[in-house]
Amino acid sequence: MAQATGAQLLARMLKAEGIRHVFTLSGLHVAPIYAALVEEGIEIIDTRHEQAAAHAADAYARMTRGIGVAIVTAGPGVTDALTGIANAFAANSPVLLLGGAAPTFNAGKGSLQEMEQVDLFTRITKWSDRIPAPDRVPTYMAKAFRTMLAGRMGPVFLECPWDVLSNGTDDEEFPLPTKYRTTARSPGDPELIARAAKLLAGAKSPAIIAGGSIWWDDASEQLGALAAKIGAPVYLNGAGRGCLPAGHPYFFNQTRKDTLSEADAVLICGTPLDFRLGYGAGIGEQATLIQVDIDPCEIGRNRAVEIGIIGDSRSVLGQLSSALGAARDRSAELAALREKEKKRSAKQAVFEASEQTPIHHFRLAHELNEVAKKCADAQFIADGGNWVAIAAKVIELHAPGRWLDPGALGCLGVGAPFAIAAKTLHPERTVFVIQGDGSFGLNGFDFETAIRFKLPMVCVVGNDAAWGQIRLPQVQLFGADKSPATQLAPTRYDKVVEALGGWGELVTDPAQIRPALERAIASNTVACVNVMLDPEAPASSGAQGYAI
Repeated sequence: MAQATGAQLLARMLKAEGIRHVFTLSGLHVAPIYAALVEEGIEIIDTRHEQAAAHAADAYARMTRGIGVAIVTAGPGVTDALTGIANAFAANSPVLLLGGAAPTFNAGKGSLQEMEQVDLFTRITKWSDRIPAPDRVPTYMAKAFRTMLAGRMGPVFLECPWDVLSNGTDDEEFPLPTKYRTTARSPGDPELIARAAKLLAGAKSPAIIAGGSIWWDDASEQLGALAAKIGAPVYLNGAGRGCLPAGHPYFFNQTRKDTLSEADAVLICGTPLDFRLGYGAGIGEQATLIQVDIDPCEIGRNRAVEIGIIGDSRSVLGQLSSALGAARDRSAELAALREKEKKRSAKQAVFEASEQTPIHHFRLAHELNEVAKKCADAQFIADGGNWVAIAAKVIELHAPGRWLDPGALGCLGVGAPFAIAAKTLHPERTVFVIQGDGSFGLNGFDFETAIRFKLPMVCVVGNDAAWGQIRLPQVQLFGADKSPATQLAPTRYDKVVEALGGWGELVTDPAQIRPALERAIASNTVACVNVMLDPEAPASSGAQGYAI
């Protein structure tokens, strides 16, 4: 009778789920998994830090709207991945972290890298457990997949002891499970849909805020259709950015504060009322709120809502459109709002055209946007503070899923790992990493991983030689003499990438930016354009922002 090891069963379950790549940093505790993955034809991408492996799996999950997998060795391998899993949990990203462990028969004896691992993840995963025996691998993996993708998605941790991975079990006695999860959608309560449609139809000044669930639920078309039905401006955040492209008649991005303060009805779809939306305080008191979320615990958090609809965005937005009558003509109101946006953009354009040196953040963002528009399919990875916040105001997105940032946890260090996942999945895209000089230091060595796996990308370092988003408000609050630990050296990050085997260029003059970016793309390797920025520019342009 044929036998399979626990590691072989694990790899077969990954393949059956459609997973083509995993991210890891090698360790003997998980070596049996590697051998089994090779047998199944699943590509192994090994990073320079376990945190990077977890981040890359997070990005992989987001970009595939599926599951990302990270594999790490016991003890410090697991703890190094902890931050990446916490970030995935905050971003509702279904990441499976497989952690090695000493053999069960040595538990408690003081094996190499032995420590309590399962309990570490109980508060930052949807499920954390230890696989107890080889024959239980398939059922534990099936539960992991089911748990990660159900309702509010999120990560799972499974501890995999050496003997569970190495020992065998009879294939015929324990076949792989099938049909272990549903792909059913979750439409909203029809009575609440009817009430919400009536409220939106009667609103004089409706508005829509939409977030990550528009991407996850593939609801861009439904969002645009509903906006057209009620004649409402749409504001996007998080993974929702790009779900209505730049130039869409209902997409607005410069007037959110004004619109929300004046709206009489606001539809909040798939985005929490957290710090990114001022905990709901920025929405006028006169506004009636309709909130749509797959997680009932999010509805009504921080701000009372009139109608709370539990469901996936694609289903609920489609239901609302069907429940509404003919499209309303609010062209005059939208035209006035568009004029207000143009005036805001004109003020911003002054900074975008700045000739100052050190270079203004807005000028760098403008030049990057102009270069990216010439690329067939640009992908942006955001990893930093003020430079990222300013770039987000300027970069034009023309398709969903083209902007990846850490998410609600605000975790720095995602730049290289996210870009590795993006380029692995979409080699045809031009990948730009919008990189802070501070955040470069967290996982910058994983640009070597990208070079090793021949994954070309362009890292655009906004170098103000400081933790700028922290330093500026800290100096304002306490003074420069009481603001330690916020300054950095004007490091030549371009030389760092060159030393790793890539291409680099230093930029100190605004006129140099665009040619340098074009040369970086043409290098067809991992390129770093290191741009020296004015550390005071965000404050002088009123663009700094730091929320506690």
